[in-house]
Amino acid sequence: MRNAFADEITQIAKDDPSVVLLSGDIGNRLFDNYKESNPERFVNCGVAEANMVTMGSGLAMTGMKPVVYTIASFLIYRAFEQIRVDVSYHDAAVLLVGVGGGLSYASNGSTHHSLEDIALMRSLPNMQVICAGDPLEVRAATKAFFKNPKPTYLRIGKKGEAPVHGKALDEFEVGKSICLKRGESVALLATGNILPNCSSVSDELEERGISSSLYSFHSVKPLDEKCLEQIFIEHEYVVTVEEHSRKGGFGSAVAEWFSSQAKTKARLFTIGTPDQFLLYTGNQESARKVCRLDKAGLLEQITHFIGPA
Repeated sequence: MRNAFADEITQIAKDDPSVVLLSGDIGNRLFDNYKESNPERFVNCGVAEANMVTMGSGLAMTGMKPVVYTIASFLIYRAFEQIRVDVSYHDAAVLLVGVGGGLSYASNGSTHHSLEDIALMRSLPNMQVICAGDPLEVRAATKAFFKNPKPTYLRIGKKGEAPVHGKALDEFEVGKSICLKRGESVALLATGNILPNCSSVSDELEERGISSSLYSFHSVKPLDEKCLEQIFIEHEYVVTVEEHSRKGGFGSAVAEWFSSQAKTKARLFTIGTPDQFLLYTGNQESARKVCRLDKAGLLEQITHFIGPA
């Protein structure tokens, strides 16, 4: 995902002289092509995330289109006050890119896990929250920001994420989900880099005789409420999946919406990480297994929720 972002922002910056990229002392080699094309519009801000966000806000207020890029846990947790006061409060059109969302940096321990960031960011007025599901969604979401610049948190994975979409997402819209597969019984609503796992789970459910739909809800805020209405009408079970705490994330956003609706036949189940620090060091896949977010763990939770056929 980070390679897709680096390539996309490089292409955009070539055609738009107002783009400026701020980096929190990471991605120096990743952005070599960008720096070669736009050396005067790349700033390594060092390990000073709060200052970097404030710089981004100031640049936005002068008419520039700043992009702030660093590890998600450092960007959101260390600089939350600056994001709230300098970006959200002033409605400053800054693209905040958090790389390594969820458990992408699992091997570095809990300090690098970003499992509460969606909850924090969606609580801020004026802030859009986009969680890219694969490299093509990263590219599309980056383009979407520059078409209509607003305060935006773009949460991406790290590297090696499998593509789910077969072609470029020319019709991508912030606030509009993407239906990847239509079924009748269960609707899987995924956000972020857990999408490939959900795609595998959906295929497995079909093999077990359970008809399932699969949606990518890349936009956590604004939420595609119109699509949700149809999903809850057309399915018996709705399951949200995210690599984020079940507290305050995408599943909570759907549950908040659902609580205000008239009764529907559908039942809602939210899947995410437990409400505790993950005191475990291993790679992302092994961390997902511990959190029951791997394919086997997801299948077990979903089939238990549905119950016997």
